[in-house]
Amino acid sequence: MSFLELQDVSKVYGDGANQVNALVGIDLSVDAGALVAVMGPSGSGKSTLLTIAGSLEDPTSGEVRIGGASLSRMSRNDKARLRRRSIGYVFQDFNLLPGLTAVENVSLPLELDGLTARKARVAGMAALDELGMGDRAGHYPDQLSGGERQRVAIARAVVGERHLLLADEPSGALDSENGEAVMRLVLTACRRGVAAVVVTHDAQLASWADRVIFIRDGQMVDQTTTPTGPEALLARNAHS
Repeated sequence: MSFLELQDVSKVYGDGANQVNALVGIDLSVDAGALVAVMGPSGSGKSTLLTIAGSLEDPTSGEVRIGGASLSRMSRNDKARLRRRSIGYVFQDFNLLPGLTAVENVSLPLELDGLTARKARVAGMAALDELGMGDRAGHYPDQLSGGERQRVAIARAVVGERHLLLADEPSGALDSENGEAVMRLVLTACRRGVAAVVVTHDAQLASWADRVIFIRDGQMVDQTTTPTGPEALLARNAHS
């Protein structure tokens, strides 16, 4: 069953001579437990796709459904509740709170949703441990390297009972070993039934996905489900 559905979704910024068609007629469905990778050149609309899929931004036209519920029929408060309870995000700039330690950043969404501080901390520590960050749990973001902040952001996105994971270049600040650790954590979440959409430039990491879609100029131009698909897909679209 599809947990995330985008139907004929378009996004337009500006008007007249300044109009930019960020997305054009995107159709995408992601089943619970599935991992979909999104690839494409810079400026192709990949990040816009994520923000619309996660209810952070409204499409100009088209329909977005999460868990069968139409986002266009939700109030702002309903969308905020959906994001807090069901959606995990990994942003390119991490979005960590500077006044909180690593484990406090990770456990905060659980506390906001009503979990006790102690239980939230236990869950947060477990997620950090999976990414080799347990010994840095008490450090603040400005005491961590870029790669360490990235892993904290990943831990925060997958902790708890999330149903949808949206990640924008989750391995961008990491070496290959830690990048693979991140993908393993994403796959572990998918095995729990989480639907995941990951934007990446790395064809090797995209090869972990069940399906890879390629976006160019706001349009979905290709997709593959074959194990060797990402490299071939990237090469095929490089000069199109």
